[in-house]
Amino acid sequence: MVIQNDGYQTTIAFTSALIGSGVTMANILAEKELTPPGVSGGGSNDATTMRNTAWRTVAPKTLKTLTPFSIICAFDPAVYDQMVLMINDNQEMTITWPDGAELVFWAYVDEFIPGAQVEGQQPTATLNIIPTNQDADDSNAEIGPNYTAP
Repeated sequence: MVIQNDGYQTTIAFTSALIGSGVTMANILAEKELTPPGVSGGGSNDATTMRNTAWRTVAPKTLKTLTPFSIICAFDPAVYDQMVLMINDNQEMTITWPDGAELVFWAYVDEFIPGAQVEGQQPTATLNIIPTNQDADDSNAEIGPNYTAP
């Protein structure tokens, strides 16, 4: 294991079948900031009963959540057509770290929000992504994130 010293060249790949053959998202979106998803236990369950004498008690929940995350990208305005198609399209996504490690998970683009167009600054857009942890076929099988070391 090696601690990261720089987040430079962390990327994301989309697999949406809806964006059309021959369209490469890397040609119309370029990551400037990528905040990978986190993991949440969802808080606690209240385990307090009338037999407690001094303290409220809690217990951890069983299930975990892969948390929503965002990407700030430079973009080609042609990305609008692809974003219209990809909004709410559950697909497999892959985050690749600079050392080649990968995190593969199922998710959908919830929002595409262009930023202000300002003279002297590169225009950016924010993509907000929500992990689903289930595949897109009819079975909707539960599939957690899969991390692969380089």
